[in-house]
Amino acid sequence: MGSRGRPRGAAPDPQPGPRAAARAGSRTGGRGDGRTDGPADGPGGGRAAGRTGGRTPTGAGRTGGLAAAGAGTSVPLAPSGPGRAERRRLARRIKRRRRTRTAGEVPLLVVVALLIALLLKTFLVQAFVIPSGSMEQTIRIGDRVLVDKLTPWFGAEPERGEVVVFKDPGGWLRGETRRVEPDPVGVKQIKQALTFIGLLPSADEQDLIKRVIAVGGDTVKCCDARGRVTVNGTALDEPYVSPGNSPSEVTFEVKVPKGRLFVMGDHRANSADSRFHLGEPFHGTIPQEGVLGRAVVIAWPFDHWRKLEVPATFRQVPEPARRGRRRGRRVA
Repeated sequence: MGSRGRPRGAAPDPQPGPRAAARAGSRTGGRGDGRTDGPADGPGGGRAAGRTGGRTPTGAGRTGGLAAAGAGTSVPLAPSGPGRAERRRLARRIKRRRRTRTAGEVPLLVVVALLIALLLKTFLVQAFVIPSGSMEQTIRIGDRVLVDKLTPWFGAEPERGEVVVFKDPGGWLRGETRRVEPDPVGVKQIKQALTFIGLLPSADEQDLIKRVIAVGGDTVKCCDARGRVTVNGTALDEPYVSPGNSPSEVTFEVKVPKGRLFVMGDHRANSADSRFHLGEPFHGTIPQEGVLGRAVVIAWPFDHWRKLEVPATFRQVPEPARRGRRRGRRVA
């Protein structure tokens, strides 16, 4: 037996040395002990702890966080929107509401439009169709003219040279017959409604259209030495008279009463105007209150469109001379 050796026949030491323990720890620490135990002594133990120490907290964080969330408050879910079927139902409901609203608004708009048209016809402007050629070539057969009905409401009176529409003063349209083709059922009622509100000219109204030659107080005469019509002694230059017509084939001299008008057509050879009623009361003049309005424009057809202005020759006509002598002022 020696001091450094092991006696022969003795049992082996059950405790491994430091190096053996380090090798054993390096082989087993990463798989088993490193997950639960602390870091081992020695360099082998440090490496084992380095490999396992980073995994253990991460796994614990994941499992621990879920466990804490399950054991604590519940996780809120995002609110789900309406399904496809619900969206379709909402879209159909909106469409029904729009159709119902539109169906209720259309009759109201029609009524408002009719009222506006009726007001326009009554107080502002009205369309008239020309059935005869008494105003050619200024206005032709079938033309539509717009008549100003507003100015008479403000006291405006017809002036010389204006083209006016007036009611038949009595018998002027006698003997004139117009053949009217019957309309089918439904068309007739529609035409009557449009005529009533002024959107369609009336075909059976007893109205006439002529040019004002002289007003109340004027003296109109035909003819002078050159065959011209004169008003208050001033001859009229009338380029609007239909080509080939003379100013008048009928001679006359009329003192126009107050509140009345002497009228003539531009187609002098085809116009039964004031000249053809000289033997009647008021010498063929028409009442001023029978005038419906002044024709201001030819609106249809488009190629006939033009404004109906007062010819310049009427601006040269003087006012009628007042009868009677002025009394001189006495000086004491």
